[in-house]
Amino acid sequence: QVQLVESGGGLVEAGGSLRLSCAASGRTFSSHGMGWFRQAPGKEREFVAAISWSGANTDYADSVIPRFTISRDNAKNTVYLQMNSLKPEDTAVYYCGRCDSGFGSRLAGQYDYWGQGTQVTVSS
Repeated sequence: QVQLVESGGGLVEAGGSLRLSCAASGRTFSSHGMGWFRQAPGKEREFVAAISWSGANTDYADSVIPRFTISRDNAKNTVYLQMNSLKPEDTAVYYCGRCDSGFGSRLAGQYDYWGQGTQVTVSS
């Protein structure tokens, strides 16, 4: 069984920064792409960023370029999302997911495990 646990969310003023972490259990972490998604109240879950198993390939939603950076440390079974220049519209619950392939995806349906989410609130 794979468990994903997000941390690092919180309340920050516009223009500030946060770093989210997602710690994964299980021995197959380094074989899978990982992704970050977010869901604001009343909206559907949307893609934010994804990273391949090695970290060599990344993908971002247009709305977060160049402010967000996804990275991973396979030795620690952890994926990160560095968020800079935060805006009120970034307010959402952020979820990390494990992709069912070695490459990340923009499609939520290609993720087989999800964390419980961490709240990010950006005040104006």
